[in-house]
Amino acid sequence: MELGVFAVLFAEKPLEEMLDHIKSLGLETVEIGTGGYPGNAHCNPSELLADESKLKAFKDAVESRGLTISSLSCHGNPITPDKEFADQCHQEFLDTVRLAEKLGVEVVTTFSGTPGAYEGAKAPSWPVAPWPNEHGEILKWQWEEKLIPYWKEAGQFAADHNVKIALELHGGFLVHTPATLLKLREAVGDVIGANVDPSHLWWQGIDPVAAIKILGKRNAIHFFHAKDTYIDQENVNMHGLLDMQSYANMQDRAWIFRSVGYGHDMKVWSDIISALRNVGYDGAVSIEHEDGLMSIDEGFSKAVANLQQIVIKEPLPDMWWV
Repeated sequence: MELGVFAVLFAEKPLEEMLDHIKSLGLETVEIGTGGYPGNAHCNPSELLADESKLKAFKDAVESRGLTISSLSCHGNPITPDKEFADQCHQEFLDTVRLAEKLGVEVVTTFSGTPGAYEGAKAPSWPVAPWPNEHGEILKWQWEEKLIPYWKEAGQFAADHNVKIALELHGGFLVHTPATLLKLREAVGDVIGANVDPSHLWWQGIDPVAAIKILGKRNAIHFFHAKDTYIDQENVNMHGLLDMQSYANMQDRAWIFRSVGYGHDMKVWSDIISALRNVGYDGAVSIEHEDGLMSIDEGFSKAVANLQQIVIKEPLPDMWWV
């Protein structure tokens, strides 16, 4: 495995300064935003695709520092009823896949997306209960008419360009659990896999180790985000896990995002890393920082220090004792 970072954390730094910073902390790989919600501060695919000299300079900036690109991220919502944003996300996805192929990057990370409740809706709708019955009918329509058709076409495009799609299991989007990921993968093909982020599993009540085992047995893990969650049971009793309060309301929220090791101890994180190794995942462990109790630099550096103790880097040896 390689330890890396989702570089949108340092969007205010120019590309080369950002790369120098993460290299100085001993990281080996970088996930770079190319559009959607994360933005494209360090990498504008349309510009790089249109200018070979800019593409070469971008590639050289990474490789000259001994780094690799673990993934290109265009986390957006290509099936939202907001047509302008949907079209933007779709074009960014296409350009990101084309750029990934040129750079030799195997994985593009993104969200599955969420459509409206019906044709002509003005905003996305995320049903979370099968009753009243219209919620179940909405969900069925969303999958059959929007989600599966979009990703069948997008998945084929990615496969044609030798790129895998890692969909982040994230609440608010139709693919947010192992079951929903596997359901879409069955409809679309193996080009679809999971971007496993434990922080989004914990607040849904899902054990990340169990999720890794479920997905890993089907070779359905394409990427991994390292982020933690602290769950405050007293606040859960008040607001439930589907807490809609602002993330800034940290004292009252049922759960908040934390840097690695500040929501769950390192034994839990060691079990997660071991589960990834056990199912054959040997890709990036990409740190994502959204901890409201720490500055970017402090939260990020603590996550790096914690993960450097437990990430398994060397190739799996023969079992000499067997």
